[in-house]
Amino acid sequence: MSIIRQDPTTREWVIIAAERNRRPHEHPRPVRTGSQPPDTGFCPFCPGHEASTPDEVLRVPDSGGTGWAVRVISNKFPALGVGGGLERREPGPLFREMDGVGTHEVVIETPSHERSLPLMTDREVAHVLRAYQARYRSLRRDPRLKYIIIFKNHGEAAGTSLAHPHSQLVATPVPPMLLRRKYEVAVAHYDDTGRCLYCDIAEEERKAKSRVVLETDRFLVFHPFASRVPFETWITPKRHQPSFGQVSEEDLRELAPVLRRTLRALYDRLGDPDFNYIIHSAPAEDENKDYYLWHIQILPRLTTIAGFELGSGIYVSTMRPEDSAAVIRDHEQATAVQGSA
Repeated sequence: MSIIRQDPTTREWVIIAAERNRRPHEHPRPVRTGSQPPDTGFCPFCPGHEASTPDEVLRVPDSGGTGWAVRVISNKFPALGVGGGLERREPGPLFREMDGVGTHEVVIETPSHERSLPLMTDREVAHVLRAYQARYRSLRRDPRLKYIIIFKNHGEAAGTSLAHPHSQLVATPVPPMLLRRKYEVAVAHYDDTGRCLYCDIAEEERKAKSRVVLETDRFLVFHPFASRVPFETWITPKRHQPSFGQVSEEDLRELAPVLRRTLRALYDRLGDPDFNYIIHSAPAEDENKDYYLWHIQILPRLTTIAGFELGSGIYVSTMRPEDSAAVIRDHEQATAVQGSA
Protein backbone atom coordinates (compact mmCIF):
# COMPACT_ATOMS: atom_id res chain seq x y z
CA MET A 1 0.00 0.00 0.00
CA SER A 2 1.17 3.51 -0.79
CA ILE A 3 1.54 6.20 1.88
CA ILE A 4 0.75 9.91 1.66
CA ARG A 5 3.19 12.04 3.64
CA GLN A 6 3.23 15.74 4.35
CA ASP A 7 6.37 17.82 3.85
CA PRO A 8 6.65 19.85 7.07
CA THR A 9 8.53 22.66 5.29
CA THR A 10 5.82 23.35 2.67
CA ARG A 11 2.80 21.39 3.96
CA GLU A 12 2.62 19.77 0.53
CA TRP A 13 1.50 16.16 0.32
CA VAL A 14 3.74 13.55 -1.34
CA ILE A 15 2.62 10.09 -2.44
CA ILE A 16 5.17 7.37 -1.64
CA ALA A 17 4.24 4.55 -4.03
CA ALA A 18 7.17 2.11 -4.04
CA GLU A 19 5.22 -0.47 -6.06
CA ARG A 20 5.40 1.78 -9.12
CA ASN A 21 9.10 0.95 -9.40
CA ARG A 22 7.95 -2.23 -11.14
CA ARG A 23 6.47 -0.34 -14.09
CA PRO A 24 7.77 -1.14 -17.62
CA HIS A 25 10.23 1.82 -17.69
CA GLU A 26 11.84 0.93 -14.38
CA HIS A 27 15.11 2.77 -15.01
CA PRO A 28 15.33 6.43 -16.08
CA ARG A 29 16.27 7.22 -19.66
CA PRO A 30 17.67 10.35 -21.33
CA VAL A 31 15.12 12.92 -22.49
CA ARG A 32 14.50 12.59 -26.23
CA THR A 33 11.82 14.87 -27.62
CA GLY A 34 9.30 13.07 -29.79
CA SER A 35 10.26 9.59 -28.59
CA GLN A 36 8.05 6.78 -27.44
CA PRO A 37 8.99 3.87 -25.16
CA PRO A 38 10.37 0.92 -27.14
CA ASP A 39 7.82 -1.77 -27.97
CA THR A 40 8.48 -5.17 -26.43
CA GLY A 41 6.41 -7.10 -28.97
CA PHE A 42 3.46 -7.51 -26.61
CA CYS A 43 1.03 -4.73 -25.72
CA PRO A 44 -1.51 -5.40 -22.96
CA PHE A 45 -3.66 -2.52 -24.20
CA CYS A 46 -4.19 -3.92 -27.73
CA PRO A 47 -7.42 -5.79 -28.64
CA GLY A 48 -7.30 -9.48 -27.79
CA HIS A 49 -5.19 -8.88 -24.69
CA GLU A 50 -7.99 -7.65 -22.44
CA ALA A 51 -7.39 -10.51 -20.00
CA SER A 52 -3.85 -9.20 -19.44
CA THR A 53 -5.05 -5.94 -17.86
CA PRO A 54 -6.56 -5.26 -14.43
CA ASP A 55 -10.31 -4.98 -13.92
CA GLU A 56 -12.24 -2.97 -16.50
CA VAL A 57 -14.34 -0.23 -14.91
CA LEU A 58 -15.81 1.28 -18.09
CA ARG A 59 -16.13 0.28 -21.74
CA VAL A 60 -17.27 2.48 -24.63
CA PRO A 61 -18.41 0.11 -27.41
CA ASP A 62 -17.30 0.62 -31.00
CA SER A 63 -19.74 1.52 -33.76
CA GLY A 64 -20.30 -2.15 -34.62
CA GLY A 65 -21.16 -3.05 -31.05
CA THR A 66 -18.87 -6.07 -31.03
CA GLY A 67 -15.64 -4.46 -29.84
CA TRP A 68 -14.58 -1.41 -27.88
CA ALA A 69 -13.66 2.16 -28.71
CA VAL A 70 -12.33 3.12 -25.24
CA ARG A 71 -11.60 1.04 -22.15
CA VAL A 72 -10.97 2.31 -18.61
CA ILE A 73 -9.10 -0.05 -16.30
CA SER A 74 -7.54 0.04 -12.87
CA ASN A 75 -3.84 0.92 -13.01
CA LYS A 76 -1.67 -2.17 -12.55
CA PHE A 77 0.84 -0.13 -10.56
CA PRO A 78 -1.39 2.39 -8.77
CA ALA A 79 -0.13 5.44 -6.94
CA LEU A 80 -3.18 5.13 -4.66
CA GLY A 81 -5.53 2.30 -3.73
CA VAL A 82 -9.03 1.78 -2.40
CA GLY A 83 -7.96 0.17 0.89
CA GLY A 84 -7.00 1.89 4.13
CA GLY A 85 -8.42 4.75 6.13
CA LEU A 86 -8.28 8.54 6.23
CA GLU A 87 -6.89 8.81 9.74
CA ARG A 88 -3.70 10.85 9.91
CA ARG A 89 -0.76 9.53 11.92
CA GLU A 90 2.16 11.43 13.42
CA PRO A 91 5.27 9.19 13.58
CA GLY A 92 7.18 12.16 15.06
CA PRO A 93 6.53 15.71 16.27
CA LEU A 94 6.94 17.24 12.80
CA PHE A 95 5.83 14.31 10.66
CA ARG A 96 2.35 13.46 9.40
CA GLU A 97 1.17 10.66 7.13
CA MET A 98 -1.94 8.70 6.12
CA ASP A 99 -2.85 5.65 4.08
CA GLY A 100 -2.65 6.07 0.32
CA VAL A 101 -6.40 6.01 -0.17
CA GLY A 102 -7.65 6.92 -3.61
CA THR A 103 -8.11 5.72 -7.17
CA HIS A 104 -5.70 5.40 -10.07
CA GLU A 105 -7.15 4.42 -13.46
CA VAL A 106 -5.92 4.14 -17.04
CA VAL A 107 -7.99 5.29 -20.02
CA ILE A 108 -7.06 3.22 -23.10
CA GLU A 109 -8.02 5.74 -25.75
CA THR A 110 -8.25 3.53 -28.83
CA PRO A 111 -7.84 -0.09 -29.94
CA SER A 112 -5.19 1.09 -32.43
CA HIS A 113 -1.63 0.90 -31.14
CA GLU A 114 -0.44 3.71 -33.44
CA ARG A 115 -3.43 6.06 -33.44
CA SER A 116 -2.60 8.88 -31.03
CA LEU A 117 -5.10 11.63 -30.19
CA PRO A 118 -3.83 14.12 -32.81
CA LEU A 119 -4.43 11.49 -35.50
CA MET A 120 -7.90 10.43 -34.37
CA THR A 121 -11.24 11.56 -35.75
CA ASP A 122 -13.41 14.02 -33.86
CA ARG A 123 -15.78 11.16 -33.03
CA GLU A 124 -12.96 9.10 -31.52
CA VAL A 125 -11.74 12.02 -29.40
CA ALA A 126 -15.33 12.57 -28.22
CA HIS A 127 -15.43 8.94 -27.03
CA VAL A 128 -12.32 9.60 -24.93
CA LEU A 129 -13.76 12.79 -23.43
CA ARG A 130 -17.01 11.02 -22.55
CA ALA A 131 -15.05 8.27 -20.82
CA TYR A 132 -13.14 10.91 -18.84
CA GLN A 133 -16.34 12.56 -17.73
CA ALA A 134 -18.15 9.33 -16.89
CA ARG A 135 -15.35 8.25 -14.55
CA TYR A 136 -15.03 11.77 -13.11
CA ARG A 137 -18.73 11.87 -12.27
CA SER A 138 -18.63 8.38 -10.76
CA LEU A 139 -15.62 9.06 -8.53
CA ARG A 140 -16.77 12.44 -7.28
CA ARG A 141 -19.63 10.65 -5.51
CA ASP A 142 -17.12 9.02 -3.15
CA PRO A 143 -16.98 11.36 -0.12
CA ARG A 144 -13.40 10.26 0.65
CA LEU A 145 -12.09 11.69 -2.62
CA LYS A 146 -11.47 15.44 -2.57
CA TYR A 147 -9.60 16.03 -5.83
CA ILE A 148 -9.76 14.33 -9.24
CA ILE A 149 -7.20 15.00 -11.94
CA ILE A 150 -7.23 13.69 -15.51
CA PHE A 151 -3.94 13.80 -17.38
CA LYS A 152 -2.05 12.42 -20.36
CA ASN A 153 1.67 11.71 -20.68
CA HIS A 154 2.76 11.36 -24.31
CA GLY A 155 6.34 10.24 -24.95
CA GLU A 156 9.20 9.20 -22.72
CA ALA A 157 10.14 12.74 -21.70
CA ALA A 158 6.57 13.25 -20.50
CA GLY A 159 6.68 10.15 -18.30
CA THR A 160 4.79 7.50 -20.25
CA SER A 161 5.76 3.82 -19.88
CA LEU A 162 3.69 2.22 -22.67
CA ALA A 163 3.46 3.40 -26.27
CA HIS A 164 -0.21 2.50 -26.78
CA PRO A 165 -2.28 5.73 -26.58
CA HIS A 166 -3.63 6.13 -23.07
CA SER A 167 -4.24 8.68 -20.35
CA GLN A 168 -4.82 8.47 -16.63
CA LEU A 169 -7.10 9.56 -13.82
CA VAL A 170 -6.09 9.92 -10.18
CA ALA A 171 -8.44 10.74 -7.30
CA THR A 172 -6.88 11.77 -3.99
CA PRO A 173 -8.19 12.27 -0.43
CA VAL A 174 -6.32 15.59 -0.07
CA PRO A 175 -6.27 18.61 -2.40
CA PRO A 176 -2.73 19.53 -3.56
CA MET A 177 -1.14 22.63 -2.05
CA LEU A 178 -0.64 24.03 -5.58
CA LEU A 179 -4.38 23.92 -6.07
CA ARG A 180 -4.91 25.54 -2.68
CA ARG A 181 -2.57 28.37 -3.71
CA LYS A 182 -4.38 28.85 -7.03
CA TYR A 183 -7.66 28.93 -5.16
CA GLU A 184 -6.38 31.57 -2.75
CA VAL A 185 -5.52 33.83 -5.68
CA ALA A 186 -8.83 33.09 -7.44
CA VAL A 187 -10.87 33.71 -4.27
CA ALA A 188 -9.07 37.01 -3.64
CA HIS A 189 -9.87 38.13 -7.19
CA TYR A 190 -13.50 37.11 -6.77
CA ASP A 191 -13.74 38.96 -3.45
CA ASP A 192 -12.31 42.10 -5.07
CA THR A 193 -14.27 42.04 -8.33
CA GLY A 194 -17.15 39.58 -8.00
CA ARG A 195 -15.86 37.81 -11.11
CA CYS A 196 -14.03 34.57 -11.91
CA LEU A 197 -10.30 35.17 -12.42
CA TYR A 198 -10.00 32.49 -15.11
CA CYS A 199 -12.98 33.82 -17.05
CA ASP A 200 -11.41 37.29 -16.89
CA ILE A 201 -8.06 35.93 -18.11
CA ALA A 202 -9.71 34.18 -21.05
CA GLU A 203 -11.61 37.36 -21.95
CA GLU A 204 -8.45 39.48 -21.79
CA GLU A 205 -6.59 36.96 -23.96
CA ARG A 206 -9.45 37.07 -26.46
CA LYS A 207 -9.25 40.86 -26.57
CA ALA A 208 -5.44 40.88 -26.89
CA LYS A 209 -5.64 38.38 -29.81
CA SER A 210 -1.85 38.03 -30.07
CA ARG A 211 -1.76 34.81 -28.05
CA VAL A 212 -5.03 33.32 -29.30
CA VAL A 213 -4.67 30.24 -31.50
CA LEU A 214 -8.29 29.23 -32.07
CA GLU A 215 -11.73 30.48 -31.08
CA THR A 216 -15.07 28.70 -31.49
CA ASP A 217 -18.56 29.43 -30.24
CA ARG A 218 -17.87 27.62 -26.96
CA PHE A 219 -14.08 27.50 -26.49
CA LEU A 220 -10.96 29.63 -26.60
CA VAL A 221 -7.44 28.26 -27.24
CA PHE A 222 -4.47 30.43 -26.37
CA HIS A 223 -0.85 30.45 -25.23
CA PRO A 224 -0.95 32.06 -21.76
CA PHE A 225 0.76 35.37 -21.06
CA ALA A 226 3.24 33.80 -18.60
CA SER A 227 3.81 30.49 -20.39
CA ARG A 228 6.02 28.16 -18.36
CA VAL A 229 7.34 26.30 -21.42
CA PRO A 230 7.40 27.07 -25.15
CA PHE A 231 4.03 26.40 -26.80
CA GLU A 232 2.17 25.94 -23.50
CA THR A 233 -1.50 25.94 -24.51
CA TRP A 234 -4.74 26.43 -22.60
CA ILE A 235 -8.23 25.45 -23.73
CA THR A 236 -10.94 27.24 -21.74
CA PRO A 237 -14.72 27.17 -22.02
CA LYS A 238 -16.45 30.46 -22.74
CA ARG A 239 -19.28 29.61 -20.36
CA HIS A 240 -18.43 29.60 -16.66
CA GLN A 241 -18.13 26.04 -15.35
CA PRO A 242 -15.96 25.27 -12.29
CA SER A 243 -15.99 21.50 -12.81
CA PHE A 244 -15.30 19.25 -15.79
CA GLY A 245 -18.14 17.11 -14.48
CA GLN A 246 -20.56 19.94 -15.33
CA VAL A 247 -19.71 20.02 -19.05
CA SER A 248 -22.77 19.39 -21.20
CA GLU A 249 -22.95 16.84 -24.01
CA GLU A 250 -23.14 19.69 -26.52
CA ASP A 251 -19.95 21.23 -25.12
CA LEU A 252 -18.17 17.86 -25.19
CA ARG A 253 -19.07 17.45 -28.84
CA GLU A 254 -17.49 20.81 -29.66
CA LEU A 255 -14.52 20.25 -27.35
CA ALA A 256 -13.54 17.09 -29.25
CA PRO A 257 -12.54 18.83 -32.54
CA VAL A 258 -11.01 21.74 -30.60
CA LEU A 259 -8.75 19.39 -28.64
CA ARG A 260 -7.91 17.30 -31.70
CA ARG A 261 -7.08 20.34 -33.86
CA THR A 262 -4.94 21.83 -31.11
CA LEU A 263 -2.96 18.63 -30.60
CA ARG A 264 -2.69 18.10 -34.37
CA ALA A 265 -1.23 21.57 -34.86
CA LEU A 266 1.43 20.85 -32.23
CA TYR A 267 2.02 17.44 -33.82
CA ASP A 268 2.53 18.94 -37.28
CA ARG A 269 4.55 22.02 -36.34
CA LEU A 270 6.74 20.45 -33.64
CA GLY A 271 7.20 16.95 -35.06
CA ASP A 272 5.03 14.89 -32.67
CA PRO A 273 6.55 16.31 -29.48
CA ASP A 274 6.42 14.66 -26.09
CA PHE A 275 3.79 16.48 -24.02
CA ASN A 276 1.63 16.40 -20.94
CA TYR A 277 -1.89 17.64 -20.73
CA ILE A 278 -3.99 18.10 -17.64
CA ILE A 279 -7.68 18.72 -17.19
CA HIS A 280 -7.87 21.11 -14.25
CA SER A 281 -11.14 21.07 -12.34
CA ALA A 282 -12.44 22.37 -9.03
CA PRO A 283 -12.31 20.01 -6.05
CA ALA A 284 -15.56 18.10 -5.54
CA GLU A 285 -16.58 20.22 -2.54
CA ASP A 286 -16.07 23.50 -4.43
CA GLU A 287 -17.48 22.69 -7.85
CA ASN A 288 -20.58 24.84 -7.34
CA LYS A 289 -18.63 27.94 -6.33
CA ASP A 290 -18.02 30.78 -8.77
CA TYR A 291 -14.32 31.52 -8.57
CA TYR A 292 -12.79 28.72 -10.65
CA LEU A 293 -13.01 27.61 -14.29
CA TRP A 294 -12.13 24.13 -15.49
CA HIS A 295 -9.60 24.14 -18.33
CA ILE A 296 -7.12 22.00 -20.24
CA GLN A 297 -3.41 22.81 -19.98
CA ILE A 298 -1.04 21.34 -22.61
CA LEU A 299 2.70 21.38 -21.86
CA PRO A 300 5.01 20.29 -24.72
CA ARG A 301 8.31 18.86 -23.44
CA LEU A 302 10.66 20.78 -25.69
CA THR A 303 13.07 21.77 -22.93
CA THR A 304 14.35 20.09 -19.78
CA ILE A 305 13.27 21.30 -16.35
CA ALA A 306 16.56 21.67 -14.48
CA GLY A 307 17.95 22.72 -11.12
CA PHE A 308 16.90 26.37 -11.18
CA GLU A 309 13.27 25.55 -11.97
CA LEU A 310 13.14 22.73 -9.44
CA GLY A 311 14.86 24.75 -6.73
CA SER A 312 13.13 28.08 -7.20
CA GLY A 313 9.78 27.14 -8.69
CA ILE A 314 10.43 29.78 -11.37
CA TYR A 315 10.20 28.39 -14.89
CA VAL A 316 12.44 29.59 -17.72
CA SER A 317 10.77 29.57 -21.14
CA THR A 318 12.81 30.12 -24.28
CA MET A 319 10.01 31.54 -26.45
CA ARG A 320 7.50 34.37 -26.18
CA PRO A 321 3.91 33.08 -26.17
CA GLU A 322 3.03 35.73 -28.77
CA ASP A 323 5.56 34.12 -31.14
CA SER A 324 4.57 30.52 -30.43
CA ALA A 325 0.88 31.39 -30.83
CA ALA A 326 1.61 32.96 -34.21
CA VAL A 327 3.29 29.75 -35.39
CA ILE A 328 0.28 27.60 -34.44
CA ARG A 329 -2.25 30.20 -35.61
CA ASP A 330 -0.60 30.34 -39.06
CA HIS A 331 -0.76 26.55 -39.21
CA GLU A 332 -4.45 26.59 -38.27
CA GLN A 333 -5.21 29.14 -40.97
CA ALA A 334 -3.24 27.24 -43.61
CA THR A 335 -5.00 24.02 -42.67
CA ALA A 336 -8.39 25.71 -42.90
CA VAL A 337 -7.57 27.03 -46.39
CA GLN A 338 -6.45 23.56 -47.55
CA GLY A 339 -9.59 22.02 -46.12
CA SER A 340 -11.84 24.43 -48.03
CA ALA A 341 -9.96 24.05 -51.32
